[in-house]
Amino acid sequence: MGSFSPIHLLVLAVVAILLLGGGRFSSLMGDVAKGVKNFKKGMAEEDSSPKPSKQIEAQTRAEPAFDRDGDRVGDRVRDDR
Repeated sequence: MGSFSPIHLLVLAVVAILLLGGGRFSSLMGDVAKGVKNFKKGMAEEDSSPKPSKQIEAQTRAEPAFDRDGDRVGDRVRDDR
């Protein structure tokens, strides 16, 4: 009851062709084929282009703001700003 048999699908295809007309239906299928072709071409171009490798830049070691006794180490400005 919930599935279509091949006969049902064939009847639906014939009704669609009759409603849309043969020319419109074939142009619609041609547009679908062009879309699939462009999609495959885009996927192939994406795979063939070399991707730049992501490199992690090393960060400098953070200097402590306070020393062991709790005194401020220095109020100097960082050089990398």
